[in-house]
Amino acid sequence: MHEPAQERPGGHHDLAATSTERRASGRQARAHAPLEQLGEWDEGDRGHDALETLLAQNAIRVPELLPIRHERMALSPWNYYRGAAAVMAADLASVPDSGLEVQLCGDAHVLNFGLWATPERNLSFDLRDFDETLPGPFEWDVKRLAASLVVAARQDGIKPKRAALAVTAAVESYATRMGRYAETPELDIWYDGMHVDKLIDYFEPADQGRVSVYIERKKKRRTSRHAFTKLTAMAHGRPRITEDPPIRVTIDDDEQDELVDHLLAQYRLTLQEDRRHLFDRFTEVDTVRQVVGVGSVGMRVYLVLLEGRTGADPLFLQVKQAGESVYERHTRPSRYDNHGARVVHGKRLLQSATDIFVGWSTYGGHDYYVRQFRDMKIIPSIELVGPRLVEFATACGESLARAHARTGDPQAISGYIGKGGKFTDALGRFARRYAEQNERDHAQLVGAIAGGAVAGGAAESPGD
Repeated sequence: MHEPAQERPGGHHDLAATSTERRASGRQARAHAPLEQLGEWDEGDRGHDALETLLAQNAIRVPELLPIRHERMALSPWNYYRGAAAVMAADLASVPDSGLEVQLCGDAHVLNFGLWATPERNLSFDLRDFDETLPGPFEWDVKRLAASLVVAARQDGIKPKRAALAVTAAVESYATRMGRYAETPELDIWYDGMHVDKLIDYFEPADQGRVSVYIERKKKRRTSRHAFTKLTAMAHGRPRITEDPPIRVTIDDDEQDELVDHLLAQYRLTLQEDRRHLFDRFTEVDTVRQVVGVGSVGMRVYLVLLEGRTGADPLFLQVKQAGESVYERHTRPSRYDNHGARVVHGKRLLQSATDIFVGWSTYGGHDYYVRQFRDMKIIPSIELVGPRLVEFATACGESLARAHARTGDPQAISGYIGKGGKFTDALGRFARRYAEQNERDHAQLVGAIAGGAVAGGAAESPGD
């Protein structure tokens, strides 16, 4: 089990610690978690049942949506992996760890990296999902990324050798970038980021044009204005979000009034003052309940349409329920009394730039966080990434290192990793073994649905 970092080698350091001491603390952490052992995985030692862990998450979810969640996860081992962060959290906590803490993304699988618009309207590449963010050992995120590459490669029919190269590329780029950050001034780390042009440079010249065209096309479509044309229709003289049950379901006017008076009013107070001033220029027009993702299905999600003062200036906000991080029972409780605040603060710590409308609220006994819907967010697919998996994995590894360097001690982490060869080899072994474990866990869920022990239902394609 994971122990508090302050009781372990390589925990937080006093600012007076020298570079040599900080690197030494990282090397000392190997005594508790040797590099070679990072590659080990024994199902017999995991200490929990994967299906029970998965179903335990249903307690705070909307009951009628649970069959959709189960069915979406049952579609493939890859879908299962996306929805089973709680299972992997328990597994990661069952083995010794480095104790070198960072702000974890918590769900750093390969498709949770993507492009989105900065406040300056530039496209940046970075982590994009923070529902499970919490302080924890840095290697937990790296393991989640590494294993996801193998699972995704198998989903796309990519040969094992190519999948292994992708894992190596991700882990080596993480280690190399972390080594550079160990020698980088703090402010330079904080201001660092990956512009879209740099992401494109990772790809082979023959692919760069195709990737650029794809990104440009998606960028124009992933906006509130484009969503307005696709998702709304006029009714009784006002725009209304169209229904698409069970993906989008209309809620009555009384519930909408409650959401505006309570949830959005509290959310408004969490915005910076200048952004609150901007938010006040918009008026809520319509709200629907929404189903999104794979692991998120069953969590309460609302899509809110607001209009600016011109009447032709739409803004979509997504309001998403936030529960406790899947890592909390294995590390320690969040320091925040609102899990929406936990998500937003983690997002701000880890991302190089963050949506101007992120905030949080409470409504009906549940915590929520709020963000813009789409806002030029470009989410990759396995079909797009698969042929370029090694290049994409390299970009993911570097981005993850930057996020960790912002919140952890890059000198200690670099000291733990050392030259990187043993670290890379160990993570490669773990990725293969855990991908096989994931397939067994997926089969367990499929069998439970087929046998009637777990309810299944319509499995529409995951949304935003």
